[in-house]
Amino acid sequence: MTTALPVAGRNALAGRSVVVKVPATTANLGPGFDTLGLALAHYDHLQVEVLDEPGVFVEVHGIGAGEVPTDESNLVVRAIAHTFAAYDIPLPGLKLIAENVIPHGRGMGSSGAAIVSGIMAAKGLLEGIVDIDSDALLVLATEMEGHPDNVAPALFGGLTIAWMTPEGPKHKKLMVHRGVSPLVFVPVHAMSTALARSLQPESVPHEDAVFNLSRSALLIAALIQSPELLLAATEDKLHQSYRAAAMPETNRLITLLREHGFAAVVSGAGPSILVLASDPGQRLVAADLVAEKSETPWQTLMLAVDFKGATVIRTDV
Repeated sequence: MTTALPVAGRNALAGRSVVVKVPATTANLGPGFDTLGLALAHYDHLQVEVLDEPGVFVEVHGIGAGEVPTDESNLVVRAIAHTFAAYDIPLPGLKLIAENVIPHGRGMGSSGAAIVSGIMAAKGLLEGIVDIDSDALLVLATEMEGHPDNVAPALFGGLTIAWMTPEGPKHKKLMVHRGVSPLVFVPVHAMSTALARSLQPESVPHEDAVFNLSRSALLIAALIQSPELLLAATEDKLHQSYRAAAMPETNRLITLLREHGFAAVVSGAGPSILVLASDPGQRLVAADLVAEKSETPWQTLMLAVDFKGATVIRTDV
């Protein structure tokens, strides 16, 4: 994947600028642990400009303003630098303006979105100098994220199945049935993905593995063809029960929603709740139920499935 950049190419970076748009994601979807992901129409935006002078200057607006780093340790900057380094290209001076709406630490793929934002920005800045195809994008993003289930839908949109091979990460994108209507309940408190993963056992019973295999297969059918099967298809025995004690209100509301017939699961590592409704009207009933029964504040996001994934546009041409 490494391509040396001629001196003339380095000069070509001067004055380049791009805008990037990346969707939120929700991973696992119940039984599809570390495999299934869905892109949601809730977007972080990024502007990047190449500067004449060295150094990195970062502005963050919206979610994370005043909290996330604004120097070279910023995750978006690190993703840009990672991409440039993969092609043996020195990192130029950069100005970044991030407009963030994806909640941090809530299981909606904020770190994956930041990584994808940086990689897509690098792709746009290097247009005509190196060609970074979709396979390379997924490799770069997975190298930074550690696993592809969040970065694949952020990059490509829709429903994605992601897996690892000896040659690297792979993905398959599927279109979602138009009746599927995602609803996300976002709590005020965050949850560390590392903490959530630490609660996962090293091994699980054979019958639980078989259970999840059947539900994962059913979930694909439910999402692309038969939304009426979503409640049964989102059953899980591999990860949610092990993490329940760390997010009791999330677990309580998921149990309540499922008892009322809603396909509710933990969104990613949590603590947000994803409801995969079979029609838009069903979401209103679920939202009313949570508003009535919740013991802590929750933000309600009624979202569409994003089918396009991350985009980058050159703004200097």
